[in-house]
Amino acid sequence: MSELSAPRQASLDLRETYMAQVQRRRLYSGVMLLIFVLLMVSGFNTAAARNGGGFWDGIGNFFDYPSELVLEAISKIDQLPGHFLTYLPALIETVNIAAVATLIGAIFAVILSLLATRGLARYPRLIGVIRRLMDILRAVPDIVIALVLIFILGGGPVPAMIAIALHTVGALGKLFSEVNENADLKPIEGLESVGANWSQRMLLGVVPQVAPNWLSYALLRFEINIRASAILGFVGAGGLGYELKNAISWGQGRYDEAAAMFLLLFVTIVVVDQISGHFRERLTHGAPIKGKMA
Repeated sequence: MSELSAPRQASLDLRETYMAQVQRRRLYSGVMLLIFVLLMVSGFNTAAARNGGGFWDGIGNFFDYPSELVLEAISKIDQLPGHFLTYLPALIETVNIAAVATLIGAIFAVILSLLATRGLARYPRLIGVIRRLMDILRAVPDIVIALVLIFILGGGPVPAMIAIALHTVGALGKLFSEVNENADLKPIEGLESVGANWSQRMLLGVVPQVAPNWLSYALLRFEINIRASAILGFVGAGGLGYELKNAISWGQGRYDEAAAMFLLLFVTIVVVDQISGHFRERLTHGAPIKGKMA
């Protein structure tokens, strides 16, 4: 009996220890949930106070504007095709801003990511400096950069493009550097042994390994930049966002135009998302082999 009681006692002790840990975790989770709820309530109260006390009073009117917009758009539905054609150039401008910003940002992100990757960097002592630079570019919102540039350069698509490109450098640079860290160093060592310089080692030894992931992340960033370009239009950076702001500010009478722009932007984002998603799948997982059984 004594030989059986010892393992049984050990099992009971282990069970008690486990249950104590479970109760402790539940207690910690409850405390964290309570803190989160208190922060949320405090945040809403602060927002209401800073809003002159009108936040809770006006929340009942939350759906008034969408309903007015939809009703006016339905009443003028025959004019929507004409609005689509009218605002198509503004949409093209928005997409162009996002495309140019993504291209420029991706190019600089590639350079900075290679300089900030341990084992690949040409100047290892500058890795920390370059990483902090990318952190700063990523941390500062693109709308803040755009507002500063609009104050300096004036309104238009150029400040929006520069602002989005700077933010893209920081965001893609971080992602690219993480991809670079998974690159195989043997091709680089082989190129170095035959006298290749740093640029040649990166171009021939690293880029072929990581290019598919780079392109995948760049396409994903392009989707994000289209939305950012439309938002920056509200602060005077041109494109469809600028036209949408004017239509919304005008109020009733132009809600049908606002609805048309909403639809244009929505369809564009969905189409770009589907196309880029398709290519990202092919880049990261490869093209499906014809005739291969699923």
